[in-house]
Amino acid sequence: MESFNPNRHLKEQFVSNLTGSSKLELFFLITNLSILILIRRYIGFNWIRFGSVKKDDNAASSGKSLEAFIVVLAIDFLCIAVPYILFLTILAEWTYWNTIMVLLLFLFLRTFHRTRSSFMQEGGVDSIRGNISSYRVSMVLVTCLSILAVDFKIFPRRFAKTETYGTGLMDLGVGSFVVANALVSRQSRGISNMGLQNGLRSTSPLIVLGFARLISTSSVNYQVHVGEYGVHWNFFFTLAAVAILTLVINIHPNYCGVLGSFILVGYQALLLSGLNAYLLSEERKDDIVSQNKEGIFSIFGYWGMYLLSVRIGSYLFFGDTADAVVKTRKWARTRVWALCLFFWSITLLLDQHVETISRRTCNMAYVSFTLASNLQVLAIVMLSDKVSGCKTSALEDAFNQNMLASFLLANVLTGLVNLSIDTLSVPPISALAILFAYAFILCFAVGFADFLGIKLKFW
Repeated sequence: MESFNPNRHLKEQFVSNLTGSSKLELFFLITNLSILILIRRYIGFNWIRFGSVKKDDNAASSGKSLEAFIVVLAIDFLCIAVPYILFLTILAEWTYWNTIMVLLLFLFLRTFHRTRSSFMQEGGVDSIRGNISSYRVSMVLVTCLSILAVDFKIFPRRFAKTETYGTGLMDLGVGSFVVANALVSRQSRGISNMGLQNGLRSTSPLIVLGFARLISTSSVNYQVHVGEYGVHWNFFFTLAAVAILTLVINIHPNYCGVLGSFILVGYQALLLSGLNAYLLSEERKDDIVSQNKEGIFSIFGYWGMYLLSVRIGSYLFFGDTADAVVKTRKWARTRVWALCLFFWSITLLLDQHVETISRRTCNMAYVSFTLASNLQVLAIVMLSDKVSGCKTSALEDAFNQNMLASFLLANVLTGLVNLSIDTLSVPPISALAILFAYAFILCFAVGFADFLGIKLKFW
């Protein structure tokens, strides 16, 4: 039987044995992507000012709302998704110059920005909650665009996932999902847990998705880099495992930081005692643990990361009371910047004096690196408090309503592209066109789902 994916091994080699980029370049790249959110807000013309179809009972009015929504979503696509793709592909060699350009554009718009009272959002949406949503969407959108772009030669290899040690942009993917969800989780908000039975029921879709991915990739001979999680393990199993551990060992957010730190220190001690050599070796036995050693053992790192993020979210935004009152903007913004600088400092110390950053093992340096990068995005986005205009775009609102579902759709579209064409032989211009088309379909599909009130909750 002819394979659906005859170039599977070539594609696997294309994303293997990579060493990543410098932390400085990633710092500037993340800065560029984050400032685009601020620039979009200065431009204005946000969906909120047009109303929502869900509030319109008149058919004609709904039609006008849909037309307005499409226009605004198109503006969001051009201002956010298109520059994202350009920064990750043909403009990647000029990351530092890109930073200067986006900063100059940001300062220009801020200097000459005029208040448009009739076109701006006036209250209603809490500023801090909107900033958290924007940060979460920014990280998810970068991940969704990267998972397809990495299969083309136009995407720099240094941005792809590293083989053993190092820092690549895509190394932040699963860690960012963990952090983004933990910061606003029920636990961080001080809301009582839903109970073990209900919690397991809500986690079951992740397990189903994990097995669905495993079966689908095996059935079509899809390329899978075994060094990422193992032979059978994948992203969804990791999220499910973290969710289950959090349900079983449910503690007050005040103590999550302490428990997370103990878990990370203990896990790091095991890594330095020889576990890292075992996890990074290519040798695999026939048992299920050895076959999936990276995915199984890295759970401890991601669990510790989740607990630290819960404590950070509680401390920064929700306080320590059960009513989860959001704290003031200035208070939160100052401490986000302080924590961002703190974790970047810890990252440099751990990377140089303990163990080099490794996503594959999810060591302490990787946890600190992920927290620093996510807090950096959040800190920059929180500068939008000074923007006298709309606080969130239609694209941000849409992705925020269906974060994991958006990532699932991105995976499906990525698979269809890879099974339809030989991505390794596509010339740069064609690759760019495919990425634009992919981003367009993804953004508008997620946008229309939000417009119609469709919300899928997996985690």
